[in-house]
Amino acid sequence: MNCYGIHVHVDQLPPLDPNFIPILQFNRAFLRTADRPLGIAVERTDGQTAVCRTRIHGTPEMARADQYYVDRLVKTMLWVKGGYKIYVCGDQGIYENLRQAYSASGSRAFDRDFMSNVFERPFEVAACDSLPEAKNAPKAIGGHLAGCRIGFDAGGSDRKVSAVLDGEVVYSEEVVWHPKLNADPQYHYDGIVAALRSAAAHLPRVDAVGVSSAGIYIDNRTMSASLFLQVPKEQFDAQVKDIFIRAIRDTFGEIPYAVINDGDVSALAGAMSLGENNVLGIAMGTSEAAGFVDSQGRITGWLNELAFVPVDAAPDAMADEWSGDIGCGVKYFSQDAVIKLAPRAGIALAEQLTPAEKLKEVQGLMEQGNPLAAAIYRSIGVYLGHTLAYYYDLYQCKNVLLLGRVMSGKGGDLILETCRKVLDAEYPELTGKILPALPDEAFRRVGQSVAAASLPAEE
Repeated sequence: MNCYGIHVHVDQLPPLDPNFIPILQFNRAFLRTADRPLGIAVERTDGQTAVCRTRIHGTPEMARADQYYVDRLVKTMLWVKGGYKIYVCGDQGIYENLRQAYSASGSRAFDRDFMSNVFERPFEVAACDSLPEAKNAPKAIGGHLAGCRIGFDAGGSDRKVSAVLDGEVVYSEEVVWHPKLNADPQYHYDGIVAALRSAAAHLPRVDAVGVSSAGIYIDNRTMSASLFLQVPKEQFDAQVKDIFIRAIRDTFGEIPYAVINDGDVSALAGAMSLGENNVLGIAMGTSEAAGFVDSQGRITGWLNELAFVPVDAAPDAMADEWSGDIGCGVKYFSQDAVIKLAPRAGIALAEQLTPAEKLKEVQGLMEQGNPLAAAIYRSIGVYLGHTLAYYYDLYQCKNVLLLGRVMSGKGGDLILETCRKVLDAEYPELTGKILPALPDEAFRRVGQSVAAASLPAEE
């Protein structure tokens, strides 16, 4: 396959997507002929800085390939680590190209605006003579089970809460709510408080509260979350950024609390059940959600928004409707992937069905042993095998827990089986280094609620 003059050879291809170009294979092929040094850094407001020293060709003939490689690289750094400022060292043309792309009218205006809102700073692209120093600030969190604790999981269609006494769940409830449809933040606040009070009624006291929620959370504050999709920006800034903090303090006073992304909580729950660290959790549902616990059992504080990270280098890869970008994880590891591949497999899904209903219909066919449905899951398995090798480059993760509705049933089993075959065939150097798996009973017993309740440390 040829991508902007870069020849990429791939043996294992998805049966329903033969034009798929794994981003790691593209990167490796690109770097084999590149010899001009280039440095990229991405800086956050908390002092963390991601640094990458790489190479480009630096010739007019390969300018498009250079730009495409750097565009995909910077996109990955931003959505894995997060940041509001990009530093470019070593090539004026690359700097100018990125500055235009991340302008208000550029091709990466979505990313620019998103990161500006998350980090509450104007987005910048700066040229420099030398790169800043790489800095990380991981922190130990979770695993605290002593005392009377509440674990709250805020989902898009239901909210779950558990009362946990010395690591044992003594009460749990799941309540349907509709946060994505409500513009009034009071609706969300009242739902959170109701859940906290319900759990507290089953404990002699409340020592700490842990919250797991989809979105981006920095210092326990909500910086971006689809739960509050309808809330106007002014009300979001005034009433939502501190909504979990206010709800906990108003209900229980000054007690320890922690609010983090649900992907990180899933990874923490996996680490607790496995008795091992270095866990990447990937949930394939409405979107692709992820979290990471490092080799020392710490949460990194990175964004880990893998739904926006490029996994397919093909120039004609499918675009994501929200960001407008192509080849990103959401179209490969979510219900969107199943829906995208269904017509290619010869399966017609009624337009009036919701995405969740379309997924359920394909799952039903898979349970019946339909070979057309099997081709869909086999294709996703090929995507996953190539992409886990890329994620290993990014995280050096050993254990990968695969979660979410797409991974349920026979389809999930086929995805995992195919993924392992691709890893063995295309990336034998990773044998024994990366271990993808579905959750076991130990994970289910620990669960998201206990992991969430364990987040705050005892005072």
